[in-house]
Amino acid sequence: MEKGTVVTTKENEAYLRQVSQPVELDDKDLEADIQILEEYCKANEVMAMAAVQLGIAKRFVYLKNTRLDIIRKIQRSENSDEEANYNEARVLINPVIIKKEGLTDYWEACASCGNYIGHVYRPYRIVVEYFGIDGEQHCDIFEGFESTVLSHEMDHLDGILHMDVATEVLEKTPEERKLWRQTHDYHVYSQDGDTLELMKKEVPVMIKK
Repeated sequence: MEKGTVVTTKENEAYLRQVSQPVELDDKDLEADIQILEEYCKANEVMAMAAVQLGIAKRFVYLKNTRLDIIRKIQRSENSDEEANYNEARVLINPVIIKKEGLTDYWEACASCGNYIGHVYRPYRIVVEYFGIDGEQHCDIFEGFESTVLSHEMDHLDGILHMDVATEVLEKTPEERKLWRQTHDYHVYSQDGDTLELMKKEVPVMIKK
């Protein structure tokens, strides 16, 4: 698999379906691999990327834009150049979710899944342990829309696509998607409470047990 090229379900779904391998912190290629994700995110209108999406089957993700206010402006083509180029440049290596709270939903898209968007429920708040590019271990709380974005990317590390966990999937072009999201916006059901229990109440069809 060539690094730096987006892996898609159309061309190589099996690669996307693999479970990415833990990153060795002394990995001599890690800095270059992170640079590949950064360059792609800077050049493209994405919120984040998991390494496996760019041909690197390692457990790390790159967060570019988790600011819902900016995302909404971009969808309405009302953003400034500065907002268009907004980049958090946050890298999470070997991330693990240790707690989930609350419930939200959003019509998610993915650079690896063509024009398919999915209605997905995510935790409002997640507590994540991970390593930074400095090699130090961190434990941070991600709330609101940033929880949605990060949860989506972390699913990729386990070979899970947003379409797998969606209650509904539609096919829409990028422009159709922007219009759709203007009337089907990010929604918070609850900021607190056990996410699984909330899903049993709000989304019973999704719960198998």
